[in-house]
Amino acid sequence: MTGDILANMHAPEDVKGLDGDELDALCAQIRDTLVDFGKRHGGHIGSNLGLVEASVALHRVFESPFDKIVFDVSHQSYVHKMLTGRARAFRDAALFDSVTGFTNPDESEHDLFVLGHTGTSISLACGLAKERDMRRAAGRTPQTNNVVAVIGDGALSSGIAFEGLNNAAEQGGNLIIVFNDNEMSIAGNHGGMYATLAEMRASRGRCGANLFRAFGLDYRYVEDGNDVHALVRAFEEVKDIDHPIVLHIHTTKGLGLDAEDAAHGIREGRCEDNHWQSPMGESDKPLGARKYYGRLAMEALERRFDAEPGLVVVSPATPGSNGITQRFRSRAGAHYVDTGITEEHAVAFAAGIAKAGGRPVVATSATFFQRAFDQLQQEVAINGAPVTLLSFGGGISDADNTHSGAFDVTMFGNIPGLRCLAPTSRRMFLDMLAWSTSPANTAPTLIRVPGSAILDAERAGLLDSEATAMPQRTDADAPWSGYRIARDGRDVAVLGLGDAYPTAQAVVDALAHGAGSVDATLIDPLQFSTLDERTLTALASRHRVVVTLEDAQLEGGWGEKVTAFYANMLPEAGMRVLNFGADKEFTDRTPLAELDSRYGMTVEAIVGRIRELPHTA
Repeated sequence: MTGDILANMHAPEDVKGLDGDELDALCAQIRDTLVDFGKRHGGHIGSNLGLVEASVALHRVFESPFDKIVFDVSHQSYVHKMLTGRARAFRDAALFDSVTGFTNPDESEHDLFVLGHTGTSISLACGLAKERDMRRAAGRTPQTNNVVAVIGDGALSSGIAFEGLNNAAEQGGNLIIVFNDNEMSIAGNHGGMYATLAEMRASRGRCGANLFRAFGLDYRYVEDGNDVHALVRAFEEVKDIDHPIVLHIHTTKGLGLDAEDAAHGIREGRCEDNHWQSPMGESDKPLGARKYYGRLAMEALERRFDAEPGLVVVSPATPGSNGITQRFRSRAGAHYVDTGITEEHAVAFAAGIAKAGGRPVVATSATFFQRAFDQLQQEVAINGAPVTLLSFGGGISDADNTHSGAFDVTMFGNIPGLRCLAPTSRRMFLDMLAWSTSPANTAPTLIRVPGSAILDAERAGLLDSEATAMPQRTDADAPWSGYRIARDGRDVAVLGLGDAYPTAQAVVDALAHGAGSVDATLIDPLQFSTLDERTLTALASRHRVVVTLEDAQLEGGWGEKVTAFYANMLPEAGMRVLNFGADKEFTDRTPLAELDSRYGMTVEAIVGRIRELPHTA
């Protein structure tokens, strides 16, 4: 076979038919495809460039889907997708968005799970192997032969990965754990085990301190994890093995990035910027909300470090995406801790700092905080630890189905004792952060970092970035518990929580114009952990309709609590309440405008529903 080998890769069987030279040529073509795809579309390019040869070797040796391969985190699966019939999705610009950036069973029988969070592959593999062995013991034909977990790119630091290793050693049976050691996480590696791994690499796997043997696991090492032939031999040696084994392969993250990439600060090897590559030219755009508000937060905190030794920023492995720049990290010193991909540990660690008298700030995505729900409830909330949680990326978005932040209000807002703040301006955000990290605060506080809706409105001059929110209640222990009345009207009150506030503002403006104009009240709730019953009660004297808007799942969320308040506490008021928010569903890369239309969260749809009510027409 000559020419465009990758174009002829429709299934794993096609890889098996190649000779040795063709394997090398295939790897080269895949690498070129990845580099080009990164420039034109963007994605997790670095980790996939490091795993080219391993992915080719896996499909050369194993028999997917009879042999089960679980990728962790499955952002390392681009090459696997190319080899299982989806290569055009990485070569044809018209098809770039036809596949996700993670494994997905809806796309292929070779993808076993939808996986966008880290550390779970070994546990999942244990489950697959357990069912296989139980079926065999019962004299039945299994649907699985070899089980392979591919873990790396920082995923090994996850607590659940260690739980999986512990279980695998005792369970026994065929289970092959491929540890892709590229010496990186999302940022640099952090944690004591990485010194042990470095010693293992330096000794080519022969040193006495062996992380995996300590669990009771068999172990082999491949120094050149980017040599496809060495990997084929290694996989052939462990195929059909009768016990769990770790195959430790040493790879280079971002291998093959060219001089043009380097000119933009992206290079192969231990380079944080090659983890996620944006399309060429996109880096020239203004900062997005996460990095913009994250940088503001870090700048404000940094100014206090010299005077406040207990002020500590904790990031579970995702600093760059949240505005925690490398420059900040280098200056922060001991005031900054990257715990690796360990959300549960990060939150519990912060609770310990708070108990000792410090002021910890845990900064990560709303979707990643989900992994630490138990620690948020137990170590933080039950213990009343004054931890500040900066939640990035909350709300309805066009994210994939594993990274949606639409569930954050229902999750955080129903934890007893956790104050949940939703600022709607730059100044409000910084004021809330300053208070939550001060001695005046004695309780755990979550701040929902403003998103693009707030930032866009501030940049357009539609919102005052310096607007402050003086709480209606003067209780020093519960600031921002009262709602802010931004515009006082009558008949209709529109409450817009957090990122939904600009929409609420636009709805009130639209109601004021046209036939049957309504001078509506506009309210900024500021928080979603409690109801401001005083304000809600006061509205009943001059209003007949209350409208709630939230940039989050509606069911179980904040707006429904407002509805329940009027139904249960003020039934005599006859208040009509309209709630707007997201459906309870997983969405996958659906355009935001389409979601807003689906949920009736456009200004036109909201105004239309209000005007349908007889007494507002």
